[in-house]
Amino acid sequence: MVLVTGAQQGIGAAVALAFADAGACVGLNYLDDLAAAQKLKQQISSSGGQCLLLPGDVSRRSDVERMVEALSQAFGTPDVLVNNAGIFPRAAFLDLDEAMWDRVLDVNLKGAFHCSQVVARRMVAGGHGGAIVNIASIAANGKVLGTHYSASKAGVLGLTRSMALELAPLGIRVNAVAPGLIDTAQPRFEHSEAKIRELTARIPLGRIGTPSDVAQVVCFLASPQAAFVTGETVYVTGGVSSV
Repeated sequence: MVLVTGAQQGIGAAVALAFADAGACVGLNYLDDLAAAQKLKQQISSSGGQCLLLPGDVSRRSDVERMVEALSQAFGTPDVLVNNAGIFPRAAFLDLDEAMWDRVLDVNLKGAFHCSQVVARRMVAGGHGGAIVNIASIAANGKVLGTHYSASKAGVLGLTRSMALELAPLGIRVNAVAPGLIDTAQPRFEHSEAKIRELTARIPLGRIGTPSDVAQVVCFLASPQAAFVTGETVYVTGGVSSV
């Protein structure tokens, strides 16, 4: 059973679909886009999959505990957690205010902490281990108009490594996936089509990434085929080494 946060669109939706296609029951966390979440649920259900909608703000501990309890009641203790929920409101460093800084760090980093701790405690209590995959970003290396976002994603990388070291003896593997330019609403909100083409031309593999490209790596890291992989970050960038 799999919990995917921020599952209503983009990479999160692709991850949820990939796990459902593999036969997993999936918890679909979303914040405020009920219509998109319902559309994804219908897509999974129409293919014979099982899923549960889980509204909640991952930055709030009470929301996380409530949705994990609901999911556990429906399908049992999660075997896999995918920390995908994240926000990226663009802001120049000199204009960045404390409220925006706090909100980005709360969702992107503290949210991953909340979800990981709540789920990991249940995994340990269940005695069967599990896998946690955190969605980081190549922007952890630095991003113009994204100091807050870069800091949060760099934090996710540190969180991943530290959790992996502590949870390995308990049978819980923790890894991260760091996407580059992926064809989602985020880069298209920021860039014109001309700019997207320009950025795509810099990718050694010659194309923009798809959410499915990321989802397949997430599924691998959560699978028995990655049983000896923990504390790692896999970059899904088409060969790009920096932003």
